[in-house]
Amino acid sequence: MQYHSTNSQAAMDLEEHHGSHNYHPLPVVLAKGEGIYMFSPEGERYIDFLSAYSAVNQGHCHPRIIKALVDQASKLTLTSRAFHSDNLGVYCKYITEYFGYQRVLPMNTGVEGGETALKLARRWGYLHKGIPDGQARVVFVSGNFWGRTLAAISASTDPDCHDGFGPYMPGFDIIPYNDLPALEKALQNPNVCAFMVEPIQGEAGVFVPDDGYLKGVRELCTKNKVLFIADEIQTGLCRTGKMLCCDHEGVRPDLLILGKALSGGVLPVSAVLADDEVILGIKPGEHGSTYGGNPLACAVAIESLQVLKDEKLDENAAKMGEILRSGLRKMNYKWISEVRGKGLLNAIVIDHDAGANAWDICVTLKNNGLLAKPTHDNIIRFAPPLVITEQQMNDALAIIEKSFAQVEESRMARS
Repeated sequence: MQYHSTNSQAAMDLEEHHGSHNYHPLPVVLAKGEGIYMFSPEGERYIDFLSAYSAVNQGHCHPRIIKALVDQASKLTLTSRAFHSDNLGVYCKYITEYFGYQRVLPMNTGVEGGETALKLARRWGYLHKGIPDGQARVVFVSGNFWGRTLAAISASTDPDCHDGFGPYMPGFDIIPYNDLPALEKALQNPNVCAFMVEPIQGEAGVFVPDDGYLKGVRELCTKNKVLFIADEIQTGLCRTGKMLCCDHEGVRPDLLILGKALSGGVLPVSAVLADDEVILGIKPGEHGSTYGGNPLACAVAIESLQVLKDEKLDENAAKMGEILRSGLRKMNYKWISEVRGKGLLNAIVIDHDAGANAWDICVTLKNNGLLAKPTHDNIIRFAPPLVITEQQMNDALAIIEKSFAQVEESRMARS
């Protein structure tokens, strides 16, 4: 029996007829990745400007990470947490020292990291803040995105994620993003145990808060004895030009959620880091995962983190991000209403009223050899792997300029 599609159209047809329809991908099929490039079954090469939503910060199939994967996979992949493995303790020591926390709770996917952080925060609220049992509340911001589990969508203000899946998780409050007065008011409720926020909102469209916002969050959470949960699943691990986005303002969250590039895009690995008072509130049997902290994940995560440091990908992200935003801002088209971002987490905002469409622009980019994806219909994220070189960035900007010129030509022909 043939289990591999032979060409792009066959692959798309199989997915259409046998898979769920919970995604609307661009019409491109990918069969190979290397560095910043991806290739179709037919050998067409594309520059990746999405990085699997920042999961492949280290580039596709980084040789050191793949070697760590293969070496460990040939020895032991899974024990479950019913037994100890020789890798877990090594990984726990490595990652806690790497980020400066006392303990880590390893999980698999990013959304599991979010769920874990919320359980830890609620338990802390009952044990250490004196919140009555069953009354703990968590504050979120509008436009947040941390997954699509029932808890995640209960905190969402996006109708596509939220509507039609109730009833929803109780105990969640939502305030505006980048609004310290609103946060100060919300935290006055003595039953609030935590505030969970993305330092830069990714899925919402790369919204960068005002300077001082994260410092203000830290001060308000400390003042009101509320845990500051930083969702750094997409913004962390050098993506914004620092190891963590919180590092731009020198703040330390009480709980740090990591995922995506924690494995270099090789397999699902996530983690929640915190200190003893928070993590030791959960006892044996109260939380877990068959695959969480598996030997394979531990080996891959250690190598993925080491690559970030050894290759100074935070510095490269900062430098390449400046080149990217500068280049984009020189492209003077009336339908580009804004260019924003930090490091290599960037976006352009498309003005539909000016006669351009984000989806059509992404298809044009694809046809010219660069892959990006719209979010919320009018925003296109530009977030290449952090290993991109200056020459490769200039090549990408040339493709973007060519594509935008074609979009403009088409727009003018219609007007």
